[in-house]
Amino acid sequence: MLPQPLKNLIEHFSKLPGIGQRTATRLAFFLLNQPPDDLKDFAQALMELKTKTKVCQNCFNLSSETLCAICSDKKRNPLIICVVEDILDIIPLERTKQFGGLYHVLGGLISPTEGLTPDKLKIKELIARIKKHPEQVEIILAFNPTVEGDATALYLERILKTTNAKVSRLARGLSAGGDLEYTDEATLINALKNRK
Repeated sequence: MLPQPLKNLIEHFSKLPGIGQRTATRLAFFLLNQPPDDLKDFAQALMELKTKTKVCQNCFNLSSETLCAICSDKKRNPLIICVVEDILDIIPLERTKQFGGLYHVLGGLISPTEGLTPDKLKIKELIARIKKHPEQVEIILAFNPTVEGDATALYLERILKTTNAKVSRLARGLSAGGDLEYTDEATLINALKNRK
């Protein structure tokens, strides 16, 4: 029923996370109705995504240069490093405008069932970054509150005892507007432990 080029585009869109067949079809039809110059720009942006995107040599964030914008910012404090699982975890932390240090992307969390063992993460690189500084480095572990996140945090806390780093984790507890009646036990325990 549809021309093959449109079917191909719908198929490619539907491979994207969170995009179902209906959304993929709407996106394809939207692009079909765009001016040719806009489509050329869109195609160029897709091509450059792979060819001009690099990984920061310092923190493993994405960049178009050797160092990402955060690592090359002289106003950031290099003695505070926030360790995250994934590049996408940097975005919400940066949105808060409360963190003035640097990041370190581990590239995953320890999960033996998925084949992610400590040697497959950027742990050696983190230790090397810490050892570059004669001053004490503060490490903030910012992982999701999952079994894997907790296991990775415990592992890093143990490993980093051999360095001069001060290690802390993000506090956990009740969210603003939360209701005690509907709060799970783990959240209440963390709220009590991390109270101010």
